[in-house]
Amino acid sequence: MQIGEVAARTELSLRTIRHYEEAGLVVPSARSQGGFRLYTEGDVARLMVIRRMKPLGFTLDRMRELLAATDRLDGHAGTGPPEGEEREELLESLRGFEEAARLRTADLRTQLARAEEFATTLRERIERTERTEPNKMGRTGEESESGPDPELTAPA
Repeated sequence: MQIGEVAARTELSLRTIRHYEEAGLVVPSARSQGGFRLYTEGDVARLMVIRRMKPLGFTLDRMRELLAATDRLDGHAGTGPPEGEEREELLESLRGFEEAARLRTADLRTQLARAEEFATTLRERIERTERTEPNKMGRTGEESESGPDPELTAPA
C-alpha cells in the first residue's frame, strides 16, 4: 500500500511516517515504478508499535532498541530465531520495556486523574456561580461573605 493509505490506517501524518523512515525505525518494503513508497501489513504493524510507544515518552533510540529486539526474536535478522543465552537476553530487554511502559502508564493515569479533578472543580465553580446572583458584591462594594473560591485562587 502507498504511504497515504498507511497514514490513514495508522493515524500518523505523512511527515511523521517519513521522519520515522529517516530515523531508521521503519523502511518501506518496496518502491513502485514511479518511486512511491510501498508498505506491507508488517510495516503498518511496526508503525503501530511506534505510535503506541510515543505517548509513553520512549525516545527514538529506545524505539529502535525495542524494534531490533523484537525483530531478532521473530527471526527477521536472517539467521532464524535466537536460542539460549541470546534469547534470554532479548526477553529480559523486552521485560524492561514492559516495566517502563507499565510505570509510565501509571504516571499518566495519575496525571489524568488530576486533570479530571481540576475539570470537575471548574465545572462545580461554574455551576455555583451560575446559581448565585450576578453581582456577588455587597452594597458597600466589598466581597460577599463567601469570598473567592480558595481552590481556584493561586497564591501571589
